[in-house]
Amino acid sequence: MAVHNAADEYRMAKFYFDSKAYADAARMLEGVLTEEPANLSVRLLLARSYYHSAQLRRAESELRRVLEADPAEDYARLMLGRVLERQGRVEEARPHLRLAAAMTGESL
Repeated sequence: MAVHNAADEYRMAKFYFDSKAYADAARMLEGVLTEEPANLSVRLLLARSYYHSAQLRRAESELRRVLEADPAEDYARLMLGRVLERQGRVEEARPHLRLAAAMTGESL
């Protein structure tokens, strides 16, 4: 019987993500997150997995949690803007996209 820990599960989830098996990655990351709820890297990869598997409400929820913990996380800010855009919530997305651009020095 193999013993798995959160680090092993994260590595496997990353493998699934890199293989574009986003729903599988999300399922694994959900388990990792129950063991490490404060781990923002796990939460951000989970949000990305949700985004790429068209689970936009879940992606939005995870991104908002990341930004609550770290408002200066520019990639989460950009992703939240993209998630909102993809849901047709363009006006709501705009301030997040502007802030992400300002944080990274890029232009929209």
